[in-house]
Amino acid sequence: MSVAVPFLDLQQTYLELKNDLDGAALRVMASGWYLLSTELESFERDFAAYLGVKHCIGMGNGLDALHLTLRAMDIGPGDEVIVPSNTYIASWLAVTYAGATPVPVEPDERTYNIDPAGIEAAITSRTKAVMPVHLYGQPADMDPILDIARRHGLKVLEDAAQAHGACYKGKHAGGLGDAAGWSFYPGKNLGAFGDGGAVTTDNDQLAEWLRMLRNYGSRTKYINEIAGFNSRLDEVQAAVLSVKLRHLEEWNRRRQRIAAFYLRELKDTGLLLPYVPGWAEPVWHLFVVRSKHRDALQKHLQQAGIQTLVHYPVPPHLQDAYREMSLSAGDLPISEAIHREVLSLPIGPHLTEAQASAVVQAVRQFSA
Repeated sequence: MSVAVPFLDLQQTYLELKNDLDGAALRVMASGWYLLSTELESFERDFAAYLGVKHCIGMGNGLDALHLTLRAMDIGPGDEVIVPSNTYIASWLAVTYAGATPVPVEPDERTYNIDPAGIEAAITSRTKAVMPVHLYGQPADMDPILDIARRHGLKVLEDAAQAHGACYKGKHAGGLGDAAGWSFYPGKNLGAFGDGGAVTTDNDQLAEWLRMLRNYGSRTKYINEIAGFNSRLDEVQAAVLSVKLRHLEEWNRRRQRIAAFYLRELKDTGLLLPYVPGWAEPVWHLFVVRSKHRDALQKHLQQAGIQTLVHYPVPPHLQDAYREMSLSAGDLPISEAIHREVLSLPIGPHLTEAQASAVVQAVRQFSA
């Protein structure tokens, strides 16, 4: 009898913490106050403390977190921001929304994260920032990126949307650059019951500016100091995240055990498995393998009752949204090869040993 394997079981996430989550939501509903109140303040304080930073500013979603941070850094029309060519399009869209131009740099093919060796050549007189993405839950190589940024007077904005709890040389992602943008989309390692995001930073002035930007440009009700936006992490989501934050480390350890099992059991299957540098402590938001026969492998796994996803089928530079950049197939060959071959296997804090074994068995059958 085959074992059904969902890509990610969010219902089990809720059921494990049902009493605490229900209590948190009901507490907010009974309070009569649903925005910018004590639940948000508590979560912001706790998440900042967890990461070891001074400030956390809750936002409506991860894209807003990145976009508004760029604006708070005074980055806009005429400016350039260096971004990974291999990432989810939101990283690029944040730059576009700020009015600046994304400048792609190819990844290190082992880690899939931006290759620091390619950053310096992409810097021009218009470059204002670098946005490394901690893709799939593995931190980018930050020391050389920070060194380049310091020498050229550039800001560093981490896209930490997939890296809740990940560490670089013993320090949490999200506290490495000038600021970091987070997503709390439900499928993240730390996920809300809807959209949500945040910015973390040690910069007092930046934090104050972001608190105004997220709330119509206002610090005092009906007094608008700047032309701001409406992007606030609501009280229900903040309360939910506070509950889940207490379990993040344990849930990440579960993901790490599954990843270790996959790395051990799939090493002779012909797949290109994830590479983890010695300085990285990934949290395995995704477990991404590569195969020249990706589509056939995905079909085989689907027939075995195993759900997989492709993160991501089309790189940003080949999306219609960026056709005005005049980048064509072949211009960023490393990213294009990655997007043709990657497949994300099921992983999550509620994947059972039987389900993980079923994934391994099905992959071995395909390889044989």
